[in-house]
Amino acid sequence: MARGLDHVVHAVRDLEAAGELYDTLGFTVGSRNRHPWGTDNRLVQTPGFFVELLEIAQPEVIPPHEGTQFSFGAFNRDFLAEVGPGLSMLVLEGGDPAVEKAEFDEAGFGGLDQFDFARQGKRPDGSEVEVSFSLAFARDPASPHAGFFTSLQHMPENFWAPDLQRHMNGTARVAGVVLTAEEPAAHVEFLSVFADTSFRRAVEGWHIAKTPRGDIDLMSPALFTDRFGAAAPAGPGLRVAAIRFAVTDIEKLRKRLSSSRMAAEEIEGLVVVGPKAALGATLAFEEAR
Repeated sequence: MARGLDHVVHAVRDLEAAGELYDTLGFTVGSRNRHPWGTDNRLVQTPGFFVELLEIAQPEVIPPHEGTQFSFGAFNRDFLAEVGPGLSMLVLEGGDPAVEKAEFDEAGFGGLDQFDFARQGKRPDGSEVEVSFSLAFARDPASPHAGFFTSLQHMPENFWAPDLQRHMNGTARVAGVVLTAEEPAAHVEFLSVFADTSFRRAVEGWHIAKTPRGDIDLMSPALFTDRFGAAAPAGPGLRVAAIRFAVTDIEKLRKRLSSSRMAAEEIEGLVVVGPKAALGATLAFEEAR
């Protein structure tokens, strides 16, 4: 069964500045949380999906990659050092992590240990709760600057907060994510295994998959620039290039961006905030259907 979008990691150097950016865009941004492996985050929730704003807060405690153990902190630290702020990881909704790990291993896209962890989180009222996750990692060997894993939440009632899913810009849900690669067709097999669904070819250099929560678009950098009016992230293999948000009232979004003097461009029904304004990410807004 196809795996729906769960979240995207937006790696940044200054978590508070990133929170201010998303607040200026009209999003409700959650409070700071701490991981035990040296990273802090703040979350922007929509129903069933979130953006994880991530900062390297304690570089001295980040564990290294070791054998088959994947280090989330080390990956994002290296991402920031090598390419700068931007969208570093795509995460899909997980089921049984042991089964998913076995699927990735069998297809030749795994080989990494399952990872289970818990941390403290805060509700909008400031009260503390525990949240817990199990992760199964997949990897495309040709894509050093894009991370992929599935995530199973063990206490979703402690994680999701309707108050954090109400946004002044009218965002109602995630519409999709966009990945880029110089040779998109070379990565279709990996993404099909990761998402557990097939991709259809829209045009040469553009492949699309539907998931239970949002689309996954894979396109060439040239097509990405034509569609979104922004430069695609550079680098070998796959890159997570953009998040598409569905908004209930596109005019409300336009007014929000105009009042905040946020640089945005309109292209064929999309309102796009490009990577120069959005800390290396492309954020695209479209009318909810």
